[in-house]
Amino acid sequence: MAFRVETVMLGPDTDQYAGKGQESLSIARVAAAARRVESLGFDGTTAPEAGHDPFLPLAIAAEHTERVALGTNVAVAFPRSPMATAQVAWDLQALSGGRFNLGLGTQVKAHNERRYSAPWIAPPGPRLRDYLLCMKAMFDSFQNGGKPDYQGDYYQYTLTAPFFNPGPIEHPHVPIYIAAVNNYMARLSGELCDGLRLHPISTFAHTRAEVLPNVEAGAKKSGRALSDIDIIGAPFLAIGENEEDVEKAKQDLKQHIAFYASTPTYHSVLEFHDWMDVAGALHKLSRAGEWTEMPKQITDEMLHEWAIVATCDEFAGVLADRCCDIYDTVLLDLPPKLWQNEDWVKETVHTLQQA
Repeated sequence: MAFRVETVMLGPDTDQYAGKGQESLSIARVAAAARRVESLGFDGTTAPEAGHDPFLPLAIAAEHTERVALGTNVAVAFPRSPMATAQVAWDLQALSGGRFNLGLGTQVKAHNERRYSAPWIAPPGPRLRDYLLCMKAMFDSFQNGGKPDYQGDYYQYTLTAPFFNPGPIEHPHVPIYIAAVNNYMARLSGELCDGLRLHPISTFAHTRAEVLPNVEAGAKKSGRALSDIDIIGAPFLAIGENEEDVEKAKQDLKQHIAFYASTPTYHSVLEFHDWMDVAGALHKLSRAGEWTEMPKQITDEMLHEWAIVATCDEFAGVLADRCCDIYDTVLLDLPPKLWQNEDWVKETVHTLQQA
């Protein structure tokens, strides 16, 4: 099976997951990263919301690339109104010549209320469903005019004027992806979205048994098949040039996994594997700010359930074997050391595109 291959542009590294901060952004740094991704043959690149706005870098990337798809991975929906998100998505779609895709996630209640200072007014699944429908009505209004008449349970769009309408664009379909791990969001992606950005906290076994059947159920609700939904996987990666490097990569990766596995919203995955004792321990350590102690909770056996573990020579084959019946698109979040070997990156991307 051939994959589309994406990567993340300027994503978080191990120090950031360990609570040690992150490097600042610059226009030149973003532009160089975007050009590099395109030159290495990737089909797309994404910008995360991990301390910086996820939309702004994509405007810079659009100017400095010609071919690659550009997406948010992911923008947090609820701190932004549907109109705020629809406007920036519409503009990025126009500026990129139709290469933008909108990735949205809900984040958890505590981060919405206490980090974003945004109200948590309803259960996230039904609220996001309403958000998407409202935004789709806005896109239709931007392109086709007419009186807006969307009235949902949590959002409405019933007033506009030509002065505030950005007007039609050449590529009016803005592909929408949502981040999903749990069943409701998986069904919602199948029903209303172009695809699903699968959180890497979902293991391969959990994805097969829980996520994909729910995506398929949602797709059937809208008269589509599972094959109509682009499943984007971003598996955790522990790779290196030799076995020693792989072992080092495994230890770094445990920091990443522990960060996400400490979040109660994702504990359905740990419950699926009967790892709830680890889930409780990680949550307790995160509440205490003991970030560097958390990786000790992740065993090698658990790591292999989550991650592709391989040397560089083995990597493309191992990934293709483990992901061929799950993903349509694979996002490679490569460690900094491997980015230095551009010939290997280019060859790996090409191999996966031809797998």
